[in-house]
Amino acid sequence: MSWKPSSRITTVSRLWRTLAFRLTAGYALAGLFLVTIAIVSLYLVLESELDKSTDLFLADKVHVLRTMLQERPDDVDALREEIELESAARQYERFYIRLLDDQNTPVLTTPGMADQLDLAQLAGKTKNHSERTIRIKGSNGHAFRVTSALAQVGLSATHTDTVQIAIDVSQKEELLARYRFWFWVILLGAFAIFPLIGYQIARHGIRPVEEMATTARHISSSNLKERIRPEGYPSELASLAGTFNEMLDRLQESFERISRFSADIAHDLRTPVNNIRGEAEVALARARTSGEYRDVIESCLEEAVRLSDLIGDLLFLARAESPLSYLRRERVDVGELLDQVREYYEASAVDGEVSLTAAVASEPVVAELDRTLLQRAVGNLVANALAHTPPGGTVVLSANADVSTVHIEVSDTGIGIPAEALPRVFDRFFRVDSARSHGSGGTGLGLAIVKSIAQLHGGNVEIVSPPGHGTQVTLQMPVLPARQPTM
Repeated sequence: MSWKPSSRITTVSRLWRTLAFRLTAGYALAGLFLVTIAIVSLYLVLESELDKSTDLFLADKVHVLRTMLQERPDDVDALREEIELESAARQYERFYIRLLDDQNTPVLTTPGMADQLDLAQLAGKTKNHSERTIRIKGSNGHAFRVTSALAQVGLSATHTDTVQIAIDVSQKEELLARYRFWFWVILLGAFAIFPLIGYQIARHGIRPVEEMATTARHISSSNLKERIRPEGYPSELASLAGTFNEMLDRLQESFERISRFSADIAHDLRTPVNNIRGEAEVALARARTSGEYRDVIESCLEEAVRLSDLIGDLLFLARAESPLSYLRRERVDVGELLDQVREYYEASAVDGEVSLTAAVASEPVVAELDRTLLQRAVGNLVANALAHTPPGGTVVLSANADVSTVHIEVSDTGIGIPAEALPRVFDRFFRVDSARSHGSGGTGLGLAIVKSIAQLHGGNVEIVSPPGHGTQVTLQMPVLPARQPTM
């Protein structure tokens, strides 16, 4: 079955999309280009040097003949030896000379010159090109370089003769032809060898990439422990491998966090559902008075409220992590807001015998913030502080600002947080004291929500808690929202 043109095009297209093919093609083309440039340059240099040596030889002969005609015009034997005999002694690169008087009548001519050259053509070619070298073809097809020059006869320059010189350069032409032949041989050999060498270089170069791809294929949600070993890789690929490993570390941490989060969600949702189910089953086990049914309904309602709050917190965190989340910013007097939060939690503080105060700077602290979210964040911090401050303790709300940042602090004189628990207090469902948190109705999402609200505003949250000396949580919010880049 023969290939159709479309099949060939598809195959070439697939090959071109491979990195090995592109690198091989690049290496081969670059190598061929360099070899071609080198050979052509050497050829041109060789041709120029051969022409230059021939031109120098012709110029030297013209100089010798001019000197003889000027200084020894009557020495016919010397002229005959120079013109008729010296060329005959050469086997290769023979030259021919013709001496013409001022009437263009031949005086001396190298034997055989008329057989090798068309003398009329020679005279016509050199007539208007005195002392310039010209290339012509001889009668037998040999290549010649010829020149013509005027020479004064005698010291008194009684008249002027014409010297015509032709040198056979067919040997040099054959040398250049052999050079061109080997040029094509070398070029064809390079055309065959360079792709093979380029392919080996490309395969060796992309082997680390293939190893990375093999490692990546082994990675799945259930196997995130695979890592790339960058030892022996080039620095660029070693950096890429390190970045890839860091990404895998982050993914593994994220998956582990999601796994813990899912388990915590299942546990925290199951507890109130099981409580509601248990209460209902006990109530229906036998006939009860209306008061007993009322107690059961009240208990189920408390669990339902707790379940609703938990679901609401989870939905808020999900929306806060969405890139489409936005804030309803407005000018907020932070001191006034803290005073409102203090009033709201005043009753709870009195019940717990805890002093709750708000200390605000004399100058108004104003910032562009989302009032509702900020109230929720500060409220979570106050509720958490009241829940962990024993009777007789104090909880203080304070705020101050510098040029760019608002600092909101909630500090208490409670039992504090163990040092090993501090790095995780903002994780979802994390509880320092799980039993007490469940008993107080906590879900372990309060501080996670506080952190999300701070990050939504472009700020952050910090916590300091020396064991046994209370806890201080600081919200840091920008005074003005970050300027969005214009399109």
